[in-house]
This record gives sequence, structure tokens and C-alpha cells, in this order.
Amino acid sequence: MTTSSVKSAQPGAGDSARPTAPPKATGRRRTRRARPDRKAWLFLGPFLAVYLFAMIIPVFYAIYQSLLKVERSGPLGLGAPKVVFGGLDNYAIALQQDAFLEGFGRVLLFGIVQVPVMLLLSLVLALLLDQISDRWAGLMRATYFLPYGIPGVIATILWGFLYVPGISPITEMLGDLGFQPDFLGPDTVLWSIANIVIWEFAGYNMLIIVAQLKSVPQELYEAARIDGAGPWQIALRLKIPLVRPALILTCVFSIIGTMQLFAEPLVLKKIAPAVIPDYTPNLSAYFDAFSNANIYVAAAKSVILAVVAMVLSFGFLSLVTRKQRSER
Repeated sequence: MTTSSVKSAQPGAGDSARPTAPPKATGRRRTRRARPDRKAWLFLGPFLAVYLFAMIIPVFYAIYQSLLKVERSGPLGLGAPKVVFGGLDNYAIALQQDAFLEGFGRVLLFGIVQVPVMLLLSLVLALLLDQISDRWAGLMRATYFLPYGIPGVIATILWGFLYVPGISPITEMLGDLGFQPDFLGPDTVLWSIANIVIWEFAGYNMLIIVAQLKSVPQELYEAARIDGAGPWQIALRLKIPLVRPALILTCVFSIIGTMQLFAEPLVLKKIAPAVIPDYTPNLSAYFDAFSNANIYVAAAKSVILAVVAMVLSFGFLSLVTRKQRSER
């Protein structure tokens, strides 16, 4: 575009270029603007319908169930049971159970140790994969991600065989070296579960971090090398700060997953007497609902668990983004 054409395009340039009023929005134009919105709603409709019936309605139904209780009438309570509104009675019952509260303490200890170890392992694997050639990176990514494709129940059964003395080659090898490990004892079974969870999800978290690393412009690495930075300096001062959003995301996923710990202790319960029905809050709600037939207390426990997971997740996000919010 030449200078004259730019000037002629400016308002007021030339005799014939008089200021004109902006075109009025006609009804026809408003209709054209609304059409894309309707099409978007048509595409979003099926997802929103499934999300409503699979996520939103069950949450409100669980809250509704948690406010009910069974009331029995007649002599010695042998009359017909009747479901009545119980207010917060089920929440009081759940919070007065020491075993349920100990389950929260157990998963919090589990998360404090397991989440940092798993994310550190995922970060190291991602940085190593970013250094090797693309020819081998794809094979290594698939190898590390493979455990995530195995269902948690199957993975726990596989590791269970490696934990049981007498059939485990690991315990046999350690026994030959003079050690007598008890992977399923009261003091060790929690960390045996942590080992299974790390094996399952380290590759998944690694992929998220690798994706973040791949989105970083290569010019930044080239500039750092020109400035004399070595591989360690690039990793510590450039790559790790740039993958911080991915680390935050994986940490939030891990916090939520820790609070939902269920399949691994449920399967190990068959071979580990230390895993009691209230070993985790999720397990406690499950046994209340399907073994004790007390679905209303189980619903209250589920709501409490969801609230704690939400508070921990949003609290962590608020903590790590506090500096960014203060700079705005």
C-alpha cells in the first residue's frame, strides 16, 4: 500500500471523502451474527447434555441423598423404615468416625510424599527425552506411557504378585541378600500403593511436560547456547521455569487423584490385612454404601471428600498463582 493510498483511506482525505455515519445494524445483519451462535450450541448440545446427566445431576443427587436418613418406628424400632429429612445428621455421623478421619490423614501423608516424587520423576524423564533424538524419543515416550494404558486393578494385581513373599522374585532376591522385606505390612503397605501409583501415572504426567517443552521456541535454546549456557544451565534456568504451567496442572491432577485413591487399596485388601475398610475416605464411603447398606452416610462422606479435594486444589492454585495475581 502506497502513501497516497493510505492517505486517501483516512477519514476526511479529499473533497469526496466526507465523514459518513457508521452503517446501521439492520435486522438482517443481526440475524447473520446470531447464526454462528446457534450452530455452536448445536455442537455443544450433546456434550452439555452428557455432562449434565453424568456430572452435574449426580453431584446434586449425592448432596440430596446426604440430607436423608432412615427412621424406624414401632416398638424397639421394628416398624417399617421410612426415609425422612435428616439435615446434617449424616455429616455429623461421618465426622465422628475416627477411622474415617484417619483415612484423610493417611491420604494426605500419601500425597505429601508420593506427588512430589512422581512429578520429579516425570520432569526428569521429560528433560531426558527432550535431549535425545526424535528417532528414539517416540519409542521411549511410548514405553514410559504404557503403564498408564493398564487399568489400575490389573496393575495392582501385577504388583501384588511382586509383593507377596514366596512367589515374588523381588522378595526372594532381597532374601538372598539378607533382607526380609514386608511390602504388605502395616507400616509399608501405604508406600507399596504409592509405588504402584507412581508406576501408573509418571508416564502420563511426563507426556504433559514434554508437550509443554515442545511448545517452547527453539530460538530461546539457541540464544542460550550462544550466550554460553550449558545443558545443565539450560535445563535449570530455562526449561524448568518454562514448564511451570505443566507442573502446576499435573500437580492439581495428582492432588485430586490422591483424594480419590480407591482401586489400589481395594485390590490389595485381599492380601494385605493392614488395609482396613476405612483405609481411605473413598474406600470408607464404598463400604458404607455396599457393605453396610447405609447409602446416606456414604453420600455424606462423598460430599465431604469432594469438598476437601476442591479446597486443596483451589488452595494450591491460589498459592502458586499468588505472585502473578499481585503483579497485575
